[in-house]
Amino acid sequence: MDRVFIEGLEVDTVIGAYDWERDIRQCLRLDLSFAWDNRPAAAGDDLNLALDYASVSARIQAFAEQARFELVETFAERLVATLMDEFHIPWVRLKLTKPGAVPAARGGVGVEIERGCL
Repeated sequence: MDRVFIEGLEVDTVIGAYDWERDIRQCLRLDLSFAWDNRPAAAGDDLNLALDYASVSARIQAFAEQARFELVETFAERLVATLMDEFHIPWVRLKLTKPGAVPAARGGVGVEIERGCL
């Protein structure tokens, strides 16, 4: 199976369990990989048959704008379910990083999930 990816997508959202976090927007960094058969799109050079990563990225931004979760785990699960449903994606891997959540973790902390079937 082919894979389409989006790396380093930054979104601002309300995320966190502490009271002070509920009143601010914080940056999350997302790395995503999607299973997608690219052959039909490539055969006819047809964007309508490709997984349009611009549209997927815009949907992720819109999701983050509306989201208000305490846990990055919840954000990750709900986002992946939304993308799989709306774009008919059979498999997704998401690495979600919350920079600055643990100051000593220079690269950030977060979760990585994989859902669906290849």
